[in-house]
Amino acid sequence: MIVVTGAAGFIGSCVATQIFKETDQELVLVDDFSRDEKWPNLNALEGVERVERKDFIDWLYDERPSIDFIIHLGARTDTTEFDQSIFDELNVNYSKAVWNYCAFRRVPLIYASSAATYGAGEHGYDDAHDLVGQLAPLNPYGESKNDFDAWALEQESAPPNWYGLKFFNVYGPNEYHKGRMASVVFHAFNQIKSTDGMKLFRSHNSNFKDGEQLRDFVYVKDVIRVIQFLMKKTPENGLYNLGAGQARSFLDLTKAVFKAVNKPENISFIDTPEDIRDKYQYFTEANMAKLKRAGYEAGFTSLEDGVEDYVSNFLVEGKYFEGQS
Repeated sequence: MIVVTGAAGFIGSCVATQIFKETDQELVLVDDFSRDEKWPNLNALEGVERVERKDFIDWLYDERPSIDFIIHLGARTDTTEFDQSIFDELNVNYSKAVWNYCAFRRVPLIYASSAATYGAGEHGYDDAHDLVGQLAPLNPYGESKNDFDAWALEQESAPPNWYGLKFFNVYGPNEYHKGRMASVVFHAFNQIKSTDGMKLFRSHNSNFKDGEQLRDFVYVKDVIRVIQFLMKKTPENGLYNLGAGQARSFLDLTKAVFKAVNKPENISFIDTPEDIRDKYQYFTEANMAKLKRAGYEAGFTSLEDGVEDYVSNFLVEGKYFEGQS
């Protein structure tokens, strides 16, 4: 049995769908299934057992299922939310409960950390464990992820295999429900479709020109491949960056979307909203050396190829992820 939490969300539904397509192992989906707008993400998972997020920990101890892996992707991911108690409950304490069960029952665990742990990048983007205590995230979401990473590294009792994945800017199918927190690719596609133009955030940092803010964009199909690699090869336990390993500008990304929809470039700039302006990351780039040393050789999809695939095969017709060959 494989359990995926956050299974109705963006990354979780893609991971669960691929597992369902490739294996005959029993699959259990965990999420808050009350949000109707997330249901289409589960179209390819008809008939799979579902457990409500609030019932999951009790279900584990009451049912004592035979689990081969828990992939814990459920979290509150809104970087514009500043109520620390929400993150303490959903991202820290809930994750501790999952970890403790995996340690007790000797169940391998993959969980979602985040590049938001790196803050402004003053200590770089290296997934070395000894840097975790020095990191200064820019918002409560990043703080919650770093707090859990730090806690996990301190535990004497741990799952037999565990991997905390520091997701960088993931984009791809099944993010229709995410609203403001959806990827820039998603927003660019919809803006261009409705207005023939795209508005990017203006830079409020003298070191970066407008639109030349840099992020590490990683396609969700690559995220799936990395998770499958970790489950199969079970390398050394610990934190692993999960980005493409190359920073690209928002201008690069937007131009790729214009090309994918075959429309002329029309890019303008607006001020970054004040509620996130002082929490804004101007540069991220994953150091992927650790994952490569662990034996991952598949490489990563280029931004241009990822955008083309996402736009042409999903966004244009509003399709959802049904698995990849």
